[in-house]
Amino acid sequence: MTPSRARLARLNRLDARASRALRGLALAGGAIVFIALIAIVYQIINQASPAISKYGLSFLARTNWNPSANVFGAWPMIFGTLVTSLCSLVLATLLGVAIGLFLSLMAPRHVSAVVGPLVEMLAAIPSVVLGLVGIYLIAPFVLHDIEGWLHAGLGFIPIFGPPGTVGNSVFTASLVLVIMVVPIIAALTRDLFLTVPRELLDGAEALGATRWEMIRGVVLPTTQSGIVAACMLGFGRAIGEAIAVTQVIGNITVAHHNLFAGGATLASLLANQFLTSLSALNTASMFYLALILLVMGLATNLLARYVSHHFGRVR
Repeated sequence: MTPSRARLARLNRLDARASRALRGLALAGGAIVFIALIAIVYQIINQASPAISKYGLSFLARTNWNPSANVFGAWPMIFGTLVTSLCSLVLATLLGVAIGLFLSLMAPRHVSAVVGPLVEMLAAIPSVVLGLVGIYLIAPFVLHDIEGWLHAGLGFIPIFGPPGTVGNSVFTASLVLVIMVVPIIAALTRDLFLTVPRELLDGAEALGATRWEMIRGVVLPTTQSGIVAACMLGFGRAIGEAIAVTQVIGNITVAHHNLFAGGATLASLLANQFLTSLSALNTASMFYLALILLVMGLATNLLARYVSHHFGRVR
């Protein structure tokens, strides 16, 4: 065997060993994640089993959460989680998609290079800091400038009921969540809009379409599955937030139709009451809440992946 062939054979053997090692590391990493997820689910179900045995699925619809009386129900927290997450998602989707369109299609390159990272840096702000911003800036602003105005103009709609007295409310918590969700949607949609083939954009402009007509007729239809997936990932982020929401939502375990009243979410109640549990059933009931939150989070992320991959292939 010539030296060159021997050297090539050694490189091939080294490459094969490296490929096997990389495959083994990838399999080990995937297995660790899977085992960790199974262990977390098992522990939560095991700790929640007394509450599951006592209440069953009726726990989801029970409206009374009273640790002193040892009576528990999840509906006020489920309701608060869904309301705050959906309200924040509506506002964050409008802002995030608008920011994504601006950065990808409208802003000059030097502006996009500066504004883009600043928007993404919002995701790096600790949630406890955003909670403090909510307490000292957002809550007073909502109390004095927003709640009264909305109630005066739209008070005939039940969700815009009488203003609160302190500013800590479901609406304030939703606004804090908007700050957390906007960077996710803005970053993902910006990258989506940049993937639209330039030929499609140039063709629309050549046919006389305005920029808005180009966005409405080409950009948004082409990326709609990705936008939906980005919004669902933002929703998953919103339902799991605990600290910032706990600081501004009021922590009242009652399901109100009025956005300006206090409330509670699954995550905020766990953060606020877990260490002060009054009984074994109280602890088990909070693990039951954690199980509900885990199922909601996993379902949201899996659905986002399904929408992104399935409908992306269909198009």
